[in-house]
Amino acid sequence: MKRISTIIMALTMVFAAQATGLTGRDIMQKVKNRADGDTRYATIEMTLIQKSGHKRVRKLESWAMDVGKDTKKIMFFTYPGDVKGTGFLTWDYDNSAKTDDKWLYLPAMKKTRRISGKSSKTDYFMGSDFTYNDMSTRSVDEEQHKLLREETLGGHKCWVVQSVPNDKDEIYARRVTWIRQDCLMAVKGEYYDKLNKLHRRLTISNIEKVQGFWTMHLMQMENVQTGHKTVIRMGNQRFNVKVSPNLFTVSKLEKGL
Repeated sequence: MKRISTIIMALTMVFAAQATGLTGRDIMQKVKNRADGDTRYATIEMTLIQKSGHKRVRKLESWAMDVGKDTKKIMFFTYPGDVKGTGFLTWDYDNSAKTDDKWLYLPAMKKTRRISGKSSKTDYFMGSDFTYNDMSTRSVDEEQHKLLREETLGGHKCWVVQSVPNDKDEIYARRVTWIRQDCLMAVKGEYYDKLNKLHRRLTISNIEKVQGFWTMHLMQMENVQTGHKTVIRMGNQRFNVKVSPNLFTVSKLEKGL
């Protein structure tokens, strides 16, 4: 009887997901199309936590601008002194056939490093648990998406979508994302390695509206295999701010704030 009940429950979840009429790609496209203004600004506090509990805190300022379906972002570290002035610039393209452009400026070396396509998929951003790709806006068609089921998480009804990257150079073989249906925001993500073992776990919380836009304020990425964590707190978030397109250039990246 227990086995039959389990099967019935599984089938119920599948039929509930199918009843929406949405595919996994449809849902991820809705997430990408979610209104968040034409430009955005925020301050960021990034805390790196070792397995031992030792913490390092870094602070940044971030700007973003939508250019058609593409997105440009730039961020600068403001604290502590050993990383102050370090800048990261991304041009994220909606066309999945076009490789995103990423640059990292290191003031100590007075040198700008262009992040290659492969490095952006496997290298971690400034000692965090986020890859360079995680720090940018991913094109929906870089992955194949499948709606697995509907599920309630934290009192909110979610779609659970599995995404398999087209590029085998990605650090993960697949990821599973819980998308809140009311605000079209991810609240949980699980990244599995090439051996299908859980590698990293993402949790997003403190979601509320700012200037009428759904906004997250807290994000944690944990590498479950090493015990290292990165906590990101977003503050002073503003939308549709006045920003010059010239801000999103390598020249500005090297000049700093």
